[in-house]
Amino acid sequence: MQGDVISLNVGNIVPADGEIIEAKNLSINESALTGESLPKEKAPKDTVYSGSFINTGAATIKVIAAGKNTYFGKTIVSVDRIRKQSLLERDIITISKSLSVLSLISVLALSIALFTKQSPLIEVLTLDLSLVIAGIPISLPTIMTLIIELGVLNLAKKDVIVRRLSALEDLANVNLLLIDKTGTLTLNKISVQKEILHNKFTARDLMEYFYVAEKTDEANPIFKAAQDKLSSLNTIQPRIDILDFIPPDSIRKRSTVIAKIEEERILISCGAPQIIKNLCSLSKNDSSSFDKEVLGLAKEGYRTLAISIRKEQRKEENMLLVGLLGLSDTIREEAKDVIKFMRLNNIDTIMLTGDNKEITKEVAKSLRINSGNVLAGSSIKEAFNNITKDTFSKIGAFSEILPADKLNIVTKAKEFFITAVTGDGVNDLPAIKEAHVGIAVRNAVDALKSTADIVLISSGIAVIKDAIIESRKIFSRVYSYSIYRISESLRLIITIAILGIIYEKYPLTALQIILIALLNDLPIISLAFDRVKITSRPAKIDPRKRLAFGSVFGTVGILNSLILFFILTRIIKLDSGMVQTIYFLKLTVSGHLLIYVARTEDLWFKFLPSKEVILATSITQAIATILAITGFFMPSSIGSISFNRI
Repeated sequence: MQGDVISLNVGNIVPADGEIIEAKNLSINESALTGESLPKEKAPKDTVYSGSFINTGAATIKVIAAGKNTYFGKTIVSVDRIRKQSLLERDIITISKSLSVLSLISVLALSIALFTKQSPLIEVLTLDLSLVIAGIPISLPTIMTLIIELGVLNLAKKDVIVRRLSALEDLANVNLLLIDKTGTLTLNKISVQKEILHNKFTARDLMEYFYVAEKTDEANPIFKAAQDKLSSLNTIQPRIDILDFIPPDSIRKRSTVIAKIEEERILISCGAPQIIKNLCSLSKNDSSSFDKEVLGLAKEGYRTLAISIRKEQRKEENMLLVGLLGLSDTIREEAKDVIKFMRLNNIDTIMLTGDNKEITKEVAKSLRINSGNVLAGSSIKEAFNNITKDTFSKIGAFSEILPADKLNIVTKAKEFFITAVTGDGVNDLPAIKEAHVGIAVRNAVDALKSTADIVLISSGIAVIKDAIIESRKIFSRVYSYSIYRISESLRLIITIAILGIIYEKYPLTALQIILIALLNDLPIISLAFDRVKITSRPAKIDPRKRLAFGSVFGTVGILNSLILFFILTRIIKLDSGMVQTIYFLKLTVSGHLLIYVARTEDLWFKFLPSKEVILATSITQAIATILAITGFFMPSSIGSISFNRI
């Protein structure tokens, strides 16, 4: 509760937001909250946050917020207020509503015309029912879901879990990826990236002294960095006996170790460069060179440590400078390939991190992300006042950000882009929920995985490429089906309405309409396996273009249906039963062949569908032909047509 006093030690999770009363050698890991990979040193009167944990030292804190009122709690609560609906999902609903309205208007017009002509009620109802069945795309959501689910199964084989099906539709449209640095582009693992040697010491000497200086705290990520680097030098670790140790704190800013290495007693100091410099005897030139080296490492974004030694002594004075170490988070091997893939596929990439600006610049430069333009937390709000889409796309990274900043960035980005966001920590929750597509990486906290739309379950982020490719395939298949559905519904609605109003009948029985619907299902389902062309640009819904294609195909279908009806009734003069059978075969075959045309903008024979689609359409057309020839379920058999009569 607020006002309580809590004592915390190494490894303890901070249970509530609090103000530090007392602290001893205190550093706190806040990577799950801020995304910053390195622990932060804390002093009395500093604030600690629920969800972080004690990395070194101990503290006594006074609780200032608990439960949903903590920084973490407010983050969770803000997630619950965000709801999503995919772009294509909204588009499909619009298509369904439009076709349904058109069908109902046609029903109304047809009913009025027939009642005016005093047609029997049963005939009016039969025609109206035909219009409703033919016009309202009842199967549209089902087919869309089936196509997406098959894509989801393919992704599951590649260690990508899709929690929200419609997210794959949005992913096909994504043109901006806001990608978290810590744990996503990097391993969230501190490593030694650069060494600068002094006084003829070797890299092995520097790393041995670094290893000894950090050995008293083997849980510290900096010790692990020393251990890994020393191991990479293929050296045998010396016999070490720690005789005395003074831990670092906010005042000393260094650790001090007296150790016996093999048979030699050595005093080792490791810490902030300027502090270590003051312990050494450096000439004016050496001092100037040292300052330049420290500045250079800082500009490259490294956290810098200096190491000095003195043999057979216990006083930290007149020490010998061994060298400087540049530490940073390790970049994932596949990160550069992922960024390159995004660039080639016209997806802008912006890195998000809680690290400082210099570290962010260095990582962005290494990954070739618009490294010249990095905005720090303090300048984000000011920059957003007059930002444009072009300006936003030129930003390489946002640094020193808090959860509120990340949410604001996503919200602003959505004004210009279809946005995807990756993350792994609690700090990412609101942004992940707000984005069009939220992606949780493998090492994400459970709360984030349960909120994200897509979860990566293999190490690394290379599978993001697979998710984007599969999503574009899914989008293309659903988009092709929507064109087919528009054209087919237009053909049936308008043809039924025209023939009903002019001739007071429609050349299909209710049973034939049901059979056509059943025979349509198999080819339409096979579209989930269809081959498609993948573009190098984000998929984009073009309603006018799609309506144009659908209208052209539908108009062609209306004209040939009316012409066929005129030929069969006025020229050949077949009886109504024979006309219905021929019409059934014509609508089935032409409807299925329309799939070949609607699925590609090329000439249909230049980009044939998959074998599954060809097999499905062939089988259904064969079934329709057999039914028409034998007369099974038909009013008449076309096998009985007299060719002399024709």
